Amino acid sequence: MEEREPLSDPKAMRALAHPARLAILNQLGAAGSATATEVAENAGISPSAASYHLRMLAKYGFVEDAPATGDGRERAWRAVRSSLSVGTQPDDQPEVRAAKDMLIRAFRKQAGEEAERALADLDREPEEWRDATVFSVATLLLDASEAKLLVREVERLLEPYVARNRRRGQVPEGARIAEVQVNIFPRAARPAPGLPTEDHDAR
Repeated sequence: MEEREPLSDPKAMRALAHPARLAILNQLGAAGSATATEVAENAGISPSAASYHLRMLAKYGFVEDAPATGDGRERAWRAVRSSLSVGTQPDDQPEVRAAKDMLIRAFRKQAGEEAERALADLDREPEEWRDATVFSVATLLLDASEAKLLVREVERLLEPYVARNRRRGQVPEGARIAEVQVNIFPRAARPAPGLPTEDHDAR
């Protein structure tokens, strides 16, 4: 897997900001490699559509050919990057900033949907997984350099558990694919809601 600079090519970011392509990348990250047929069901699309999306992801350097699996009759793919990151910069050109905003919103939408599915299914999970599941929010007081340090520390703690980094023979029995969502951002000022402008008791 390659580690690269944060995404900055607007064409690549617009190409990636598609729910099926993000779902495909997520599956490749968990499975290591897969064919179009294998990713199609998870992404909710046909195998032919999955092949198209995989080719587009390959065009922009997100996936590549993987060693053949099974009988080897169908092309296998794997993710090129071990992680994806995107962040805005003060000197971003308008086209770049628009593409970054689109991709960040796509990331956030997908993350929210994953959390909603997990919450809806939580009562059907075994007790051990119900106990291990956490949805939490913390209010921090720190400066920008401390925030960057905190991100690096969180990444360091997560690294040994990243699915694509774990050798299957070393994974404990009962291990499953799980998701961690990390967001650190300065709170923006909330607009004052203002006073009601209507008398709702009036007839």
